[in-house]
Amino acid sequence: MTYKASKDHVISDEEALRALYPPVHDIAAIKSLDHIDEHARAFIERSPFLCIGTQDRDGRADVSPRGDPVGFIRVLDERTLAIPDRPGNNRLDTLANITNNPSVGLLIMVPGFDETLRINGTAKLVTDPDLLKSMAVNDRVPGLAIVVTVAESYLHCAKAFRRSLLWDPASRQDRKAMPSLMKMLLDQTTGAPDDDADMAEKDAGLEEAYRTSMY
Repeated sequence: MTYKASKDHVISDEEALRALYPPVHDIAAIKSLDHIDEHARAFIERSPFLCIGTQDRDGRADVSPRGDPVGFIRVLDERTLAIPDRPGNNRLDTLANITNNPSVGLLIMVPGFDETLRINGTAKLVTDPDLLKSMAVNDRVPGLAIVVTVAESYLHCAKAFRRSLLWDPASRQDRKAMPSLMKMLLDQTTGAPDDDADMAEKDAGLEEAYRTSMY
């Protein structure tokens, strides 16, 4: 049965939305900066992971994870970041969206930190050889970099991570509680093999691809 909310229970304008909540906290209202200050820079320099939100020309949203060794996000100046693009599945959702709509949002994380750093701005795809060479890993140079011009930069409080216990070892779940990624993808597309040995071979193939095509 498809869920459909009653119109009486749908919030459709900002005035009605804000009526549900107390006024914004004073510091939260003014904390947004238009540049990368010393604290944001220190946070970025410790991060091995971010999520980047984009939209296509029709406003359809997408969020993609990006991860690399600590320091992979380069602070080029107080208004500019660069993120290397590493090998993936070549769907190019994020990159194609940027060519059509440059607005991006970044959520930058540091393992062990319950706070996050949020950055909003505009992005462009850059193939500057000097910049790309500086982002090489294992002597492999990225094909391009996502260069973000910062419009907003602000630190986000710890409540979401503390509610979720994301970094708490006791909250870790057993990966074996669900099928392998390859099994789930095949179930969702062409169909997974019934033969366990065949499926194990496909899982091993994915692991080998991880080993040889990370950079």
